[in-house]
Amino acid sequence: MDDENTVFIGSKETMNYVMAVLEQFNRGSDEIVIKARGRAISKAVDVAEITKNRFMEAADITNIFTDTEELDDEGGGSTNVSSIEITMENQE
Repeated sequence: MDDENTVFIGSKETMNYVMAVLEQFNRGSDEIVIKARGRAISKAVDVAEITKNRFMEAADITNIFTDTEELDDEGGGSTNVSSIEITMENQE
C-alpha cells in the first residue's frame, strides 16, 4: 500500500477526511487506508463509519490494525503513542 491510497487523520474537521476518502474511491482506488495516532484515533473510526454508513454502502472495513509507536520527546526520552490503521475496500 502506497501513501497515495492513505488518508492521515489530524486536526481538521471529520468531514474533510470523509471527503478525502471518497475522493480516493472516486479516483478508482479499490482500497484505502485510514491512519491515525493518539487522540485522532476516535476521529479515524468516525471517518470510516461515516464513509461506510452515509456515503458508500458498498465499502467495507476489511482490516483494523492497532499498534503502539515509540516517539522521541523534547526532553530526550521517549513516549508511547497508540496508532490505528483502518483498511476499507470498495466492494462494487
